[in-house]
Amino acid sequence: METGFTEVNGTKLYYEVMGEGYPVVLIPAGKLDRRMWDDQFEVFAKHHKVLRYDMRGYGKSEMSQRPYSDVEDLCSLLKFLNIDKACLIGVSVGGKIAIDFTLAYPEMVYALIPISADLSGWNWSWSDEIVQKYQKIIETARDESESKAVEMWLEFPLFAPAMQNPTIAPRIRKMVQENSHLFLMNPLLRRELKPPAMQRLSEIRVPTLIISGERDVSNFIDIADTLEKNIAGAKKIVIFGAGHLVSMEKPEQFNRIVLDFLSTQVP
Repeated sequence: METGFTEVNGTKLYYEVMGEGYPVVLIPAGKLDRRMWDDQFEVFAKHHKVLRYDMRGYGKSEMSQRPYSDVEDLCSLLKFLNIDKACLIGVSVGGKIAIDFTLAYPEMVYALIPISADLSGWNWSWSDEIVQKYQKIIETARDESESKAVEMWLEFPLFAPAMQNPTIAPRIRKMVQENSHLFLMNPLLRRELKPPAMQRLSEIRVPTLIISGERDVSNFIDIADTLEKNIAGAKKIVIFGAGHLVSMEKPEQFNRIVLDFLSTQVP
């Protein structure tokens, strides 16, 4: 396994690479990091060259107080590693980055797998109760303790199915605790794709596999339906019994689905 840091757009990103073959990039969910892919990294590396990394401010990667783009960070990392074209696999916020990257750099993507994906330009419909709870978490992280904010965050419906699993709940809690500084990260520094992906899904021309958890919250289920409807040729698979963190909750089923798809889609 190759590991290291590279200077990217004013910060340092940590990465790990394993295996040979057509490249696959694993992009983590928000508040988590590369370790969420522990059940996939070595398994996928038996068939592909696999890159997993910590996004800016996550895990071992540094945060910088300057404007940035997650898409440009990933592009710079791929160029540093001499990866010209890859399959992008991302969960939640990682799924949004994968979709945005595909629109910004279509020539660098041979397949796309968004999982429980966020979507730039999506019209979020959260209840007043959820909005107030999230605001309380931020205030708690700022005014009381980050550890208390972590526990409040993990009580969200988004994480309920995963946190009911005694095998993965400690892993999730550990990652969120170690990334708890992200609660106070300035969101205004992040540059978003313009126009957003919601307005441009018909531009995506690469083979696309959408994966959704049957127990995920309604917004993300609706996004999966929207992706399937608007990306030409896209295939959607719903994994029953899984919530938002599908790849962690149902790793064996998830791995089989992804590897089967990749076996038919590599260039």
